[in-house]
Amino acid sequence: MVPEKNEILTRRLQELDAAHHVHPFSDTAALNREGVRVINKADGVYLWDSEGQKIIDGMAGLWCVQLGYGNAELASAGYEALRALPYYNHFFKTSNPWTIQLAAKLATILPKGHERVLFANSGSEANDSALKLIRYFWNLRGKPRKKIHISRDLAYHGVTFAGASLSGLSPMHPQWDLPLAGFEKVPAPYWFGAKAAGFGEVDPDTFGVAIARKLEEKILALGPENVASFSAEPVQGAGGVIFPPSTYWPVVQAICAKYDVLLHLDEVITGFGRLGEWFGAARYGIEPNVMTMAKGLSSGYQPISAISLDMQMAETILNANEELVHGFTYSGHPVASAVALKNLEIIERDNVVSNVKRNIGPYLQKRLRECFEDHPIVGEVRGEGLLAAIELVPDKRERAFFPNVGDVGTRCRNYCFDTGLVCRAIRDTMVLAPPLVVRQSEIEEIIALLRAAIDRTAQDLGRL
Repeated sequence: MVPEKNEILTRRLQELDAAHHVHPFSDTAALNREGVRVINKADGVYLWDSEGQKIIDGMAGLWCVQLGYGNAELASAGYEALRALPYYNHFFKTSNPWTIQLAAKLATILPKGHERVLFANSGSEANDSALKLIRYFWNLRGKPRKKIHISRDLAYHGVTFAGASLSGLSPMHPQWDLPLAGFEKVPAPYWFGAKAAGFGEVDPDTFGVAIARKLEEKILALGPENVASFSAEPVQGAGGVIFPPSTYWPVVQAICAKYDVLLHLDEVITGFGRLGEWFGAARYGIEPNVMTMAKGLSSGYQPISAISLDMQMAETILNANEELVHGFTYSGHPVASAVALKNLEIIERDNVVSNVKRNIGPYLQKRLRECFEDHPIVGEVRGEGLLAAIELVPDKRERAFFPNVGDVGTRCRNYCFDTGLVCRAIRDTMVLAPPLVVRQSEIEEIIALLRAAIDRTAQDLGRL
């Protein structure tokens, strides 16, 4: 009788959802016809839906659940703060112990010189705030013409007006008449797509320098006196998990310094251990002027994000001798701060970042390559730490893409979902970013389910 009761409850919840809930990034009419999957329980790397099906989460929610689900210490930290101080703001010359300690803790792990932190509630808000601070900085420096923000094709920086304009995923723009004026793009350091983009046969290192130089060309075309900043993720996440060639970031850093362009590093996905370092900045030797972070800051247990400033920006802005007219009702929320503080404590105490770098990350990367590099529709396996992508292609030698981009990836993703694996498809690239506490046996489970889905996709295409 229990399954029948569960099925009745599921149908009722699906009806309520269809009647009242508007989903993000969804075709609402199609979703309502299909009916949502109701997730009502989670533990470790597993989810359960309302009908009792067990699902392994290969995406850590939305790249964020670093410590996995059901962590009692994080729940207790939130509960204790909720009982003591469920809410208060920072507007009236006040603060709270958790937010003060969180800011101080972040200063010990952020890139050198980043000792000042502002808080917000999401990666989108953090990136929007960063752009405001960049413009304010240049105004204070007596360079008010510096207003253009450069970012990259296939970048993702959020969904606010500014964040979506900064993003280089073009399907995000038409519905909202975006991008706004003052936002420019340069090519992504996507070596696998270089041949299709007309670069011909070029080795990754040569390509990395060539793509970085596109930033210099854009700055010169716009006029350095008009360019405020360059925004980029250390590794592009939602754009397809694009790892830059080793030559890319040193050239970009030098170009920004040469033309007095602030470097804004978006660490919303790469921050807090995903690449086997606390931040992508450490992995690639990047020295940002402003850095944004969210997601793994609280392992997704509470909405919280942060913006950190280097000494140059902090000293200019904080010594302006005027009110900083910016902030949110929930900036530095005491409960979110308490959870984030405990999250960082656990990550540090349990050597989570080191384990990603030395053990579980290399294990995932090794097993993915063993299982997929010779697959007939896999063109490339790329990844580092607990971030990986499997590029599905019709011709791996030519690095060619399927004609109806996204159809093959969606088909494969649906096979994953049907068999109990959450694996994201970005265009025709299958993406993995499991919780940082994933175990080897769970990685084997993820890979087995993904292999079965890719095999079924290949069979559908007559390639296996």
